[in-house]
Amino acid sequence: MRVWLGLLVALVVAILVGACAGHDWATPADLLRAIAGEPDLRSRLLVEWRIPRVLAAALVGALLGLGGTVFQGVFRNPLAEPYLLGSAGGAALGATIALLVPLAAPQSLALPVLAFAGAWGSTVLVIGISRVSGAVDAAGMLLAGVAVAAILGALRSFLMLALSDETVSLQIVLSWVLGGIQTPTWPILGLLAAITAVCLAICLLLAGRLDVLGLGEAMATAFGLDVTRFIAFAVLAGSVVVAAAVAFGGLVAFVGLASPHIARWLIGPLHKPLMPASALVGAIVVTLADALSRSALPPAEIPLGLVTAVAGGPFFIALLARRLRA
Repeated sequence: MRVWLGLLVALVVAILVGACAGHDWATPADLLRAIAGEPDLRSRLLVEWRIPRVLAAALVGALLGLGGTVFQGVFRNPLAEPYLLGSAGGAALGATIALLVPLAAPQSLALPVLAFAGAWGSTVLVIGISRVSGAVDAAGMLLAGVAVAAILGALRSFLMLALSDETVSLQIVLSWVLGGIQTPTWPILGLLAAITAVCLAICLLLAGRLDVLGLGEAMATAFGLDVTRFIAFAVLAGSVVVAAAVAFGGLVAFVGLASPHIARWLIGPLHKPLMPASALVGAIVVTLADALSRSALPPAEIPLGLVTAVAGGPFFIALLARRLRA
């Protein structure tokens, strides 16, 4: 109970810091006036721009934490991360099409939709390739994911070279690929919150079978689990979670890798409590990282993925060294 209370308090503090941080720092009193409905411009900016963005950052972080937990459980590898099966390449390809190709739909709608479709579609493609080739185990999916990610990366680079001209800047594509929370309207924020709640419910349904799978495929089969079918279903479910995260936040590095580990140290390895704990840790990390990206070099904004990569890189190296020693 103490750990859960600590995580909730940390999340509230992170959201408060994120709402105050920016080129023009706000005070808690400013936030209270804005929430109370003060009509001045500063209060309107806080309510219509900064607070929705901070809450969106928390929800994106929660999705990344959930996705990382699912993929680490499926592949039984603490070094697994949400972009393992080419979802990053698919999302980047979808975002490139939305940003560089003239479409009938407005870009604010086309960008998250195509990023989601690319992230989830690439995972479906990986599963299809592994089934056709007969390599339906985790190792086969990983190899197929490497190949698909390489192909999608090449297609994205080709589109960037072929479609860019003096009227279209590649900087907008690069800034999205480097990660950054899209500031939503309040209705879109409500949609993201609903998506996050549904994803958490789906992941909790997988929790018990992920615990069984952690005993090994032979033992899981002895317990009556159809390992091949469950791995495919869990990967698809995890890819939906990751696709929702990249649709609203771009490619944010290392959060999905680090959050499950931090939660596992605090909660333990059982997936039913681990899922919400990872979501809380991810929400805290992304909220604080987004606050830093907005306030470190005003008036410029550092891409969120760069902030998490700088912080997450040493964490990954330490984790890898610890695993190799073990």
